[in-house]
Amino acid sequence: MRQLVLDTETTGLNARTGDRIIEIGCVELINRRLTGNNLHFYVNPERDSDPGALAVHGLTTEFLSDKPKFAEIAAQLRDFIADAELIIHNAPFDIGFLDVEFGLLGLPRMTECCGGVIDTLVQAKQMFPGKRNSLDALCDRFGISNAHRTLHGALLDSELLAEVYLAMTRGQESLVIDMLGEVPAAGTTLSPRIALDDLDLVVITASSEEVSAHESVLHGLDKAMKGTSVWRAEPAVVENAEAAA
Repeated sequence: MRQLVLDTETTGLNARTGDRIIEIGCVELINRRLTGNNLHFYVNPERDSDPGALAVHGLTTEFLSDKPKFAEIAAQLRDFIADAELIIHNAPFDIGFLDVEFGLLGLPRMTECCGGVIDTLVQAKQMFPGKRNSLDALCDRFGISNAHRTLHGALLDSELLAEVYLAMTRGQESLVIDMLGEVPAAGTTLSPRIALDDLDLVVITASSEEVSAHESVLHGLDKAMKGTSVWRAEPAVVENAEAAA
């Protein structure tokens, strides 16, 4: 299963009144594992950001002036997201902006080229009704470090959301995003990794003799403690009153 965690940054809050996308980040997951095959663009919106939006993302008009326009990256973006399931926090916002951008180019809407959309904000509200469910709040709730997030960024936010999504939907696994790409210190020995999912593990069933020996040990424990051993799944059978005394 191919999934893409997607986020955008924009010049403001309303695509219908002329605000544009200035950054897109996509983090690829296949079978709930990071692949490192990510996509990231800064985009020249051909306009200034609203002061409030600029304070959030910090991407100035000068910085974006030499970046490609959306029309120049649209085909690559559509090819990358083709048939993938998209994971987005507050999906109507990002999908709305992307639909407007594609519409300006005469291209079909997002939902016509992707394989579906999961809105993690909707999921979070169902899991934690009445609580704050921003990306920062969810990072805090699931113990995911976002200390390096001083400004919003589409790729960084996608990486954080990937961890949040995994925690929300399974609760046991961390993608350990912060460790990706780290260079081992000099003299460090790396232990080989084993892909457990690829192993054909053999299940060995106890023989009748082993079961009998195990039962004998449990019976001895029951007798010694004059009750039921904690190792038994079922209560020990008391044969007579003298055995229980």
